[in-house]
Amino acid sequence: MPTRFRFRLIPFCATLIVAAAGIALGQWQSHRAAEKTALQQRMQARASETPLLTLPADAVAGDMEFRHIKLRGEFVPQWTLYLENRPYNGAVGFHVLTLFKPEGSPQAVVVARGWAPRDAADRTRVPQVAPPAGMTEVEGVLRHDAGHVLQLGQADAPRPQAILQNLDIPALAQASGMALSPLVIEQGGKPGDALVRDWPAPSLGIDRHRGYAVQWYALAAMALIFFIVTGYKRGRHDKA
Repeated sequence: MPTRFRFRLIPFCATLIVAAAGIALGQWQSHRAAEKTALQQRMQARASETPLLTLPADAVAGDMEFRHIKLRGEFVPQWTLYLENRPYNGAVGFHVLTLFKPEGSPQAVVVARGWAPRDAADRTRVPQVAPPAGMTEVEGVLRHDAGHVLQLGQADAPRPQAILQNLDIPALAQASGMALSPLVIEQGGKPGDALVRDWPAPSLGIDRHRGYAVQWYALAAMALIFFIVTGYKRGRHDKA
């Protein structure tokens, strides 16, 4: 006699729920991997493009991330800010930011000039690394922001030489009285000061998303296989 399959409604419904959840989560992880693959390709393409020589207009700023840029202008040294909780190679430190006024531009821009260590003996002391005086050239990569860390407590209003956890460009524009580009320049080139310009690459994690997708799809497949196998086992027991 052929082996019978015993159908049970409650295990069937549970299997459908687990399988649907596994497939949905697997598709989401696959979608995230595809998005980050496209981002990686965009980064590589923009690295080979001719550097911009002027700040992009606000209307197109969202499409300019990772573009290289070269600007002539002057730093505004009094508006230097320090983003804390930015470690580098295991050492505690700051990202040093200074406003920069490009020549002939109605807007200023925040330049992330580099990393500096924090004074272990006096945590309120900031590194005194003055930007170049007078007309100078800045080159780097445009980013949408200066990075973000978990905000502890109420954010302080930007002020000259302030230690901040995160950068709020609209608040900085209001405090400084200057029109600011919504973008940030991560300065590159050869360091001419004590700052470290080794910016962390965006964490893409493409392989991790693909691995998670495989795990979720495997969970869905295992739920279906388990339902089928146990159904046949119970069918054999009923026949016996």
